[in-house]
Amino acid sequence: MNPSKEPFFINRIKSVGYALKGAVYLISTEASIKIQVGIAIVITIAGFYFNISKTEWLIQTGMIGLVMSIEGVNTAIEYIADFIHPEHHHKIGRIKDISAGAVFLAAITAVIVAGIIYIPKIF
Repeated sequence: MNPSKEPFFINRIKSVGYALKGAVYLISTEASIKIQVGIAIVITIAGFYFNISKTEWLIQTGMIGLVMSIEGVNTAIEYIADFIHPEHHHKIGRIKDISAGAVFLAAITAVIVAGIIYIPKIF
């Protein structure tokens, strides 16, 4: 074992710490993720209110995680793009548009899934 390297377990703990730090930064600084956290809370409360099934919980939780994760990736792409090319550039703009489009597609899918779960319960 290389003495300058830390043990695997210590590296994993540090990695989780870095990931948690990134998640807290994302949620505390980005307006769009704050909105999505609010929506996630509302939809979770709705899940308890309407007593959704285990399968519906799994799908709903997966969709919340998908949208929020892609929003995080979108934010990271925007930060990288701004770092590489701070002034406006049409190719950087295209990259940002595509990244935002991925969030949009995930969000639309989540809305459709929520409709499939909740519309029959409401009506």
